[in-house]
Parts: sequence; structure tokens; C-alpha cells
Amino acid sequence: MTQPQHPERLRDFVQQFTALLDRRPDEATVLQQGGALLAALVAQDDWLPDDFAQPHPDRYQQYLLHADPREHFSVVSFVWGPGQATPIHNHTVWGLIGMLRGAERAQPYAQDQAGHWLPTGAAQELRPGQIEAVSPTVGDVHLVSNALSDQTSISIHVYGANIGAVQRSVFLPDGGEKPFVSGYSNTRLPNLWDRSAELNAALRR
Repeated sequence: MTQPQHPERLRDFVQQFTALLDRRPDEATVLQQGGALLAALVAQDDWLPDDFAQPHPDRYQQYLLHADPREHFSVVSFVWGPGQATPIHNHTVWGLIGMLRGAERAQPYAQDQAGHWLPTGAAQELRPGQIEAVSPTVGDVHLVSNALSDQTSISIHVYGANIGAVQRSVFLPDGGEKPFVSGYSNTRLPNLWDRSAELNAALRR
């Protein structure tokens, strides 16, 4: 497997996002300024390790890339094989989605007066470099799918919690609801903190 050329991009993003949240901004500021940070990260596709970009033949993969030790935020790569999709679901916390490779389609849902979940508005399609936001404030229920039928798509998500440990809900079209906790597809994390290569290169100059 090839190694990413610039793993420091993810480390820098984590440091900058931590600094943003340390200022205790309101949600609107997090979505605006955090969205700009995520847009800068996904503008370059040379940093995600191959191990966290692997599709599964049967279901999408949710790889944890970083979790803040206080669980104030987490960074995840979602890897979609052709034709893969989520059920209708919510998040309960703010989230930012940035497209890294391929394309992703998100269809918002809302309940009608009878309690049925129906598509609301047009689906939003994300292409590489584009960002969208979710939260109970700006819209939190959607169905997400790979917009491409012949290739893998990868999006990078940032959530205002350790999203793999948050109790959320899957919604059935008839109004039914099932609680779930997503967990993660990986059992190890990328090494963001080994800076020896760049430091040793500086020593050799």
C-alpha cells in the first residue's frame, strides 16, 4: 500500500480544530469556521492512509481518524462502495461533511402530520472539496448514499462528540424508530504524531 505524502495535513487540522473549540464558540461559528478548516483539508487528497480508505463489499465503512480525549469532537472517514447507502438516520450533534473522493448524495427527510418520514427538498450532491453541515438546528435527519455506481467514494466527517459512542436513531418510512450506536470499522488509529521524518530531514540540512 502507498503511504500518504502529507500526513501532517490531518495533524494540522486536528490541532486547528482543537484550538477552535477551545475558544468555546457557538454552533454557528463552529460550522462556519470549522467548515473552512475542513474545506482546506479535503482540498488536497494526499494525506489519508490507505488503511482508512478501504471499502467493504457489503456495507459502508466508518473509520475513526481522531477522537478528542474529552470527546468534544471526532474525525471520521466514510468509505462508500458502489451503490452503498445509510438508512434514514439522525446525529443529535453538529456535524460537518467534506467530500474527498468521488461523490455523495444526501437526501433530507422530515415527518409529515401522520408521522411518516418523507424526502424533503432536493438531494444535495457533494463533489470533492465541497462541504455540508448537519445538526438538530440546521437539519439533522437524512439518508446518504454513494452518488457513483461504479467507484468508491470517500467523505471526511467531523462531529461534535465521539460519534461512534452516541446513541442515535434509524427512522423507518412508516414512522418507526430504532436506536443504534454506530461504533467504528477500525480497531487502530492513524499515527498523527510521529514527526521524526521531518525533524530528521531538518537535522540533515
